[in-house]
Amino acid sequence: MAKASTRSPVLGPAFIRLLARFGDADLPRTPPVLTERLAQWFDWNRAITLSRALDNRLPEPEPGAAFDDAQDAECARLRQTLLDTIDADIDLSAPRRKDAGAANVDPGYLPYRQHCLAAQRAMQAATGLLRGRLRDMLALQSPAKARLAEVDAVMEATLSPREQALLAIVPGLLGLHFQRLRDAGAPDDTPDPAGADAPDDTPAAPPAGPWLARFRQDMRTALLAELEVRFHPIDGLLAALRTR
Repeated sequence: MAKASTRSPVLGPAFIRLLARFGDADLPRTPPVLTERLAQWFDWNRAITLSRALDNRLPEPEPGAAFDDAQDAECARLRQTLLDTIDADIDLSAPRRKDAGAANVDPGYLPYRQHCLAAQRAMQAATGLLRGRLRDMLALQSPAKARLAEVDAVMEATLSPREQALLAIVPGLLGLHFQRLRDAGAPDDTPDPAGADAPDDTPAAPPAGPWLARFRQDMRTALLAELEVRFHPIDGLLAALRTR
């Protein structure tokens, strides 16, 4: 009979629960109160800036592109492009660029790490530009929405550095997940015909098996969850833009 897990159930958003599983970690049963956590992240300079965005009279918006159906469709197209990037074929050849951060990474995981990093860079660049563009459009609709755009700008400037630092651990957690699945699902003495005659600088392909298919699906799930996290503020801006 399989031994029942004694780990406490992880509470919180699906993305956090997923990363906790990859890292084989226990999280607190009671998540920290959001307001208390935000108070730790806002220094007095950011607090004053946020207060001004909430209370002060905002400057008149400069002329710019208005939000319309074409802009809405462009947002959907960009999201689909990022989905295609996540689902793109993974290049299993040796990375062309030397990556200091990959010095101690399992060679079999290197191609998947490169894919994960590329997808994260694409998401960060595209969503950052889109968020700023949507804020500019929101500020044109009404004074109340201009204030909302200003608050979003302050929140992005305050929280994005912490968000990026946290998302930067995802490739490492996926690497640990890769190793655990491989060790549990592939015999240590399994020969690797594909990598037998490969150059020394080419990562040896791990023995194929159900564990690798599961890992690839888990990595895709993690990147999709990250895309949803990055689109949360964008979805909020889009909802405000669509409301007249």
